Amino acid sequence: MSPKHPPESCDTFVVLGDRTKGGHVIFGKNSDRPSEEVQEVIYEPQADHDDGSKVQCTYIEVDQVPHTHAVILSKPSWMWGAEMGANEHGVCVGNEAVWTKLGSNEDLTERLLGMDLVRLALERSKTAEMAVEVVTSLLQQYGQGGPCSDTDTDFVYHNSFLIADPQEAWILETAGKHWAAENVKSGYRNISNALSIGTKIDKMSEGLKELAQEKGWWDGSGDFNFSEAYGASQDAGQERKECGEKLLAKFSEGGDFALTNMFDVLRDKESGICRGVDHKRPTAGSMVSVISQGTQRPSCHWFTGTPDPQRSVFKPFIFTNNVKISPHIQSPKIPAEEDPAKVIPRFAKKVNRTHLLYRRQQAATENGGSIVDTLRELERNCVRETEACLESFDPERLCEMDDLFKDCVDSELKFYK
Repeated sequence: MSPKHPPESCDTFVVLGDRTKGGHVIFGKNSDRPSEEVQEVIYEPQADHDDGSKVQCTYIEVDQVPHTHAVILSKPSWMWGAEMGANEHGVCVGNEAVWTKLGSNEDLTERLLGMDLVRLALERSKTAEMAVEVVTSLLQQYGQGGPCSDTDTDFVYHNSFLIADPQEAWILETAGKHWAAENVKSGYRNISNALSIGTKIDKMSEGLKELAQEKGWWDGSGDFNFSEAYGASQDAGQERKECGEKLLAKFSEGGDFALTNMFDVLRDKESGICRGVDHKRPTAGSMVSVISQGTQRPSCHWFTGTPDPQRSVFKPFIFTNNVKISPHIQSPKIPAEEDPAKVIPRFAKKVNRTHLLYRRQQAATENGGSIVDTLRELERNCVRETEACLESFDPERLCEMDDLFKDCVDSELKFYK
């Protein structure tokens, strides 16, 4: 099956500690989604679950685990899964749409979305490598599939993932139930909309090479190249990927890549990495994480929760025991009987899922101008204050960060009145 939609969405990046200021791992992602889809930011605390319990994902139920970790997620408001997020252990995950030679009409069958796998990995993993194991075991048990939009029943794809923790990163790319994974311990790496793992394969699904030979995609000689064997559209997002690599190389030269450099990467419109609201697949939300090692300095995760990072403010979130998150960046709950994503026939009508921050940000920044400059200054001040606090952080005073994200959302809202 050839792609029914040109693959052009999302970019995910990571810079490892040998190239960053302070030696922290820096993760970033732009989530490009169908026009007018709303992205919300939600927090779920850690929880214990009864034996034999289930968890309802976007389309199907899966077996629950005894304990799930606290997570912060940026997600399309109509689905259970998330485009990107982090957990309390410093694991960050983002996914990309990819088209492979194993794509078929079977992908329309409702199974786990790639976004469900992002959330499940974060809820169940303490390390990036563990997240690879979680995703691949779920993929093998349940498979991936189902419409990836609440307005387009034909929009389906396979998924790739960039997973990072304080020590390393993993690239995990899938084709149906098959997959390959690459470990990244230094430098930088980014993914877009085509398979990117070549001959450096650190883990793979059973029978991956044999299937490629059986299908005639690899003759069995020389080094096995995963993307060449299984990729259906190797040009998808390639220009953005190459531009992203150049930006990461530029900013990390000298080994002092910083938080704001990742902001700059995600705001780069010339490359197409950043998409304005007039694009058919605009950037619906953005995330940057500074993942710290040890307990002296907590990891800090920055989210926009609004479209187009050039017109949005990145706001910091830190996991604490009593963290608060603003209701103004969460979409209204739609009763099941009124929600087209939960009734048959699906996609019957359009539902207003906009949250307060989304509505006010869209109205205030519609024509750009001085409000955007004011917002950028607000963000710079927030970065300076947060970074200064983290540099001299006292773990005994972690509770002072409980309202950090909530207060930043409230402050942003005041500028839109």
